[in-house]
Amino acid sequence: MRWQGRMTRLDRPWRRPGAARYAFGRLAMLLHPPVEVYEPAEGSLSVRRDVPVAVRDGTTLRVNVVLPPGDGPFPVLMSAHPYGKDILPKRRGHHHRVLLQYRLLRQTGRVRFSSLTGWEAPDPAWWAGQGYAMVNCDVRGAGTSEGTARLFSDQEGQDIHDLIEWAGAQPWSTGAVGMLGVSYLAISQWKAASFQPPSLKAICPWEGFTDAYRDLLFPGGIRENGFVKEWSHGLKAARLAYRIIDEQQRHPLRDEWWRVLAPALEKITVPALICGSFSDNNLHSRGSFRGWQGISSTDRFLYTHRSGKWASFYASDARDTQLRFFDRYVRGRDLPVPPRIRLEVRESRDVITGVREEAAWPLERTEWKQLYLTGTGLSPAPVSADGHITFNMRSRGACWEWPVTEDMEITGPMALRLWAETHEADDVNLFVGVEKWRGRSYVPFEGSYGFGRDRITTGWLKASLRALDERSSREFEPVPACTNREPLAPGQVVQADIALGPSATYFRAGETLRLVVAGRWLWPWNPLTGQFPAEYEKSPRGRCTLHWGAQRQARLLVPVIPDDAGRAG
Repeated sequence: MRWQGRMTRLDRPWRRPGAARYAFGRLAMLLHPPVEVYEPAEGSLSVRRDVPVAVRDGTTLRVNVVLPPGDGPFPVLMSAHPYGKDILPKRRGHHHRVLLQYRLLRQTGRVRFSSLTGWEAPDPAWWAGQGYAMVNCDVRGAGTSEGTARLFSDQEGQDIHDLIEWAGAQPWSTGAVGMLGVSYLAISQWKAASFQPPSLKAICPWEGFTDAYRDLLFPGGIRENGFVKEWSHGLKAARLAYRIIDEQQRHPLRDEWWRVLAPALEKITVPALICGSFSDNNLHSRGSFRGWQGISSTDRFLYTHRSGKWASFYASDARDTQLRFFDRYVRGRDLPVPPRIRLEVRESRDVITGVREEAAWPLERTEWKQLYLTGTGLSPAPVSADGHITFNMRSRGACWEWPVTEDMEITGPMALRLWAETHEADDVNLFVGVEKWRGRSYVPFEGSYGFGRDRITTGWLKASLRALDERSSREFEPVPACTNREPLAPGQVVQADIALGPSATYFRAGETLRLVVAGRWLWPWNPLTGQFPAEYEKSPRGRCTLHWGAQRQARLLVPVIPDDAGRAG
């Protein structure tokens, strides 16, 4: 491949073409979100509300049970969360009023579910139609359950263990229980499964992080200030032993408080169908892939996509995949084993290049390509001449380009190595993005919180927390330990290794890969043109200089997949 240089230059990554047109579309969706709610057919199910369940310490939790017609017994699917099992779509005349989230967070297509469906929960009417009993649980301290909630904790996992065993012992149950749900309804599955309840036969965490500190609250050690506030506000009705947003202030390092909240993935042995989306890099993507890699289950399957979270979860393809999985592992039917990895590759937000099966992540045939930072862009050849670029940490960034001269698939995690120096400050928050361009046209992808103008992938690192966790880090996935702050001294140039989240993207010859680095978050904070509600701690006032040269080989590590990948549409 012949390399053609482009000048390295200053940039404002938060300004990208197409913002006005995108904002116009967002206004229309704020008024009329594409969400359809239907009423279950009469006689198609029965509902038992506020069923009490006593857990091991005597606290009474309450659940809603939806049963198919007939005497059963039925296989069971369960979800557990702090959002309130009784917060459901409300009928207003001929229509239903849905939660505000469906307006504020853009939908990629029509979302359809029944009036019995809670936020990010499976549709009980649809699953009852497939012969499953559905159990929707208020965790301790939420909704109608007693007690005080300890979110993400072992206590919550033990409570759900007891709820699973209760469901497995009911006369309407076959004794086999699965778990299903999105976001917190996925996160709660990791903890519960790690306690190995005997009645739990399978889990399907559909986009759920596995490390609250690393995946949400402090990615790369940088404090998240936007989504966390909105999410905490949404839990105002729950009775909480602590507020995560308060603990975020008290525990800026990854100390024991955060470590005990992370589930023991190695103790999970039940079959697992895990959704690892490429469009939720700010929240669940990394944790989902970490979960797939870290559990001990022999039967573990990864379903990837780059569409919207809710449109995908309720779509027929995903739901049929979930059904076949549960029919095999919970109902006990003789069905084929799911693909180890269902890989979806896109060349833009709306264009799928192909969907195929894979066996490993990263892909076994990956050719790791090093693109070196130079004064004239990104180069596949190591650097011999020294150079640098300096930007104001709050108002500018820097960018490098690499023209793609032949069709190419880039699938897997990426990693960036920088050599950074600060001026007028002892720290810098480094925000990194990889973009795709066609000439002067920015190519958008689906991102977190329904954001439709995202980059291919993103990474974060607080320079003072650059020391790596050597046990967890790999060359293509550096993991900062975030246990000890090391401020930068005047004139000190430090190595900073930054992980960029998983992605799967196809480039056409003539397109351009662009790397951007800045000292502030890469998007504006608003629901029309920005990645609302994402917001991150700003760098201190000052300047940052990025260096490269023979002794400081700054580079972007890119996972290139050979042309013989056998792409299938």
